This record gives sequence, C-alpha cells and structure tokens, in this order.
Amino acid sequence: MSECVFCKIVAGQIPSAKVYEDEFTLAFMDIGEVSPGHVLVAVKPHVDSIYGLDDALAAAVFRTAARVARAVRNAYSPDGVTLYQANGVAAGQTVFHFHLHLVPRYARDGMRLTWPAKNPSREQLEANAAKLRAALE
Repeated sequence: MSECVFCKIVAGQIPSAKVYEDEFTLAFMDIGEVSPGHVLVAVKPHVDSIYGLDDALAAAVFRTAARVARAVRNAYSPDGVTLYQANGVAAGQTVFHFHLHLVPRYARDGMRLTWPAKNPSREQLEANAAKLRAALE
C-alpha cells in the first residue's frame, strides 16, 4: 500500500517516535495525542481493519498492547488507560491500517465516549447470541 501512512511509518519512510517493535507490530507515539503517553500499536503488514487480522496477528497486537500499557502505567502513572480501535468510517476509522490506541486517562481529562445503551430484553440478547454463534460456525 504505497499511499498508506502507517505502511510508510513501518517501512521507515516517515519518521516516528518508536516505543516498541517486534516481528509483527510497531508501537509509536501518536502525533495527535490526547495525553502524554498516547501510543498507537499498529500491525506491520497492511491490514485495513480487524476483519483482516488472522489469529496470530491479533494475538501479537494485544501482546504488544499489554506490554506497552504496563510501560505507560509505570512511566506516567495515569488513573486508567483507554484502548480505542475503530473499523470503518461509521465507527470513526480515519487511517485504514489496523491500529490500536492506548490513551492514558486522568480524572477530568476532557476525553469522553458516549455509550447510548439500549438495554435489550433477555430474549433479544439470546437471539443476538444465537445469530453470532451461527456466524462463527
């Protein structure tokens, strides 16, 4: 993907403030940081979204995320950390190369995530679960 900004970062064609790198992932500081210590964990191969990750690559992303989250906690002592990952325009994805945000959080930091809970009935939850189980087969 010659026009993908994250592919260029992975290839070293665009500089980044690297935090961690292994065979499958690259963790680097987000230039659009929400708070100090805001890190992106990207997969090295070009994969547009979570739907293209195989199990090994998905595991590698979360292995790196956990490792970096511990480093963020130790270095910045945040009150918490938010992991944010979007797939598709409707979800807010702006860079179409799979990546995960690790955002250190502090009380009254101004970051908000609205959660318009619908509270479906138990029957609807069971129907939704059955639909997903069928799709997993």
